[in-house]
Amino acid sequence: MTSEESRSEGRPMLGVALVALAVLAFALADTTTKELTTRYPVPVIVFIRYSVNALLLALLLWPRMREGLWQTTRTWLVMIRGLILALASLTMALALTVMPVGEATAIIYLAPFAVMLLAGRLLGEKVGLIGWAGAMIGFFGVLLIVRPGGGLDPLGVTYALINAGLATAYHLMTRFLSRTEQPTPMVFHSAWIGAVLFGVLSLGSFSGLSISFADFGLMVLLGTLMTIGHFLFTVAYREGPASMLAPVNYLHLVWAGGLGWLVFGHVPEPLALFGMGLVTVAGVVIASRAHLGLRRGIAR
Repeated sequence: MTSEESRSEGRPMLGVALVALAVLAFALADTTTKELTTRYPVPVIVFIRYSVNALLLALLLWPRMREGLWQTTRTWLVMIRGLILALASLTMALALTVMPVGEATAIIYLAPFAVMLLAGRLLGEKVGLIGWAGAMIGFFGVLLIVRPGGGLDPLGVTYALINAGLATAYHLMTRFLSRTEQPTPMVFHSAWIGAVLFGVLSLGSFSGLSISFADFGLMVLLGTLMTIGHFLFTVAYREGPASMLAPVNYLHLVWAGGLGWLVFGHVPEPLALFGMGLVTVAGVVIASRAHLGLRRGIAR
């Protein structure tokens, strides 16, 4: 296999590992967000998060990259992707104000199933029988978690469902744009777009608001975690197809459920735990089988 062929194929298992680490960062950020929403308005929290994100990228990368920090080929599409991410951040934060971390995360993971459905039609990626079976098992696991009678707040569920739709668009646009764009400019554009949007939305919220030093530190941590997570996520989609990487996002459920228990003492019901196990196993099986199939194809 030539080096050119290797670059075109990517490194799928590296992509899987990067997504796993990215969703761990996201779960930590979701837990931090939920804690902060008990004391501060959502737009303020998200504004500081995006501002920290943009500032970190500028301070760390401007000396080395200069204009390359924001140079893109499909600038308008990159900006639309950033707006989608900002709206997804808003809906997730609103959902977390009234829902446990694990259950809110479970609902938004309807998105990988939608990506599996749409990746073949929109991006020309192949989804085999194992992939479809695994996605259906994962979807069934999500249904166990959000089954009727589970006591979830209807408004929170609505926000989480909107988030799932936005996440689907974000996943697909990331994969499409990764063919022509570098990951760092995409992350930077998302950061400044979010900072501007939530700066406007939070203008009236700062009047009379006092943020403690410890809570400001949590908001800085939140921005740092999201910077790391989205960078890893964007890089991952340069290494593997969306139809393979999307199910790995289900690991977010494991991280979210565990952190919800550690921080807030929330223990999901047995059926919900079983559902989380199903989606995790389905994601790992799909990723492993896709990697083995790719290796066999290259060997031939």
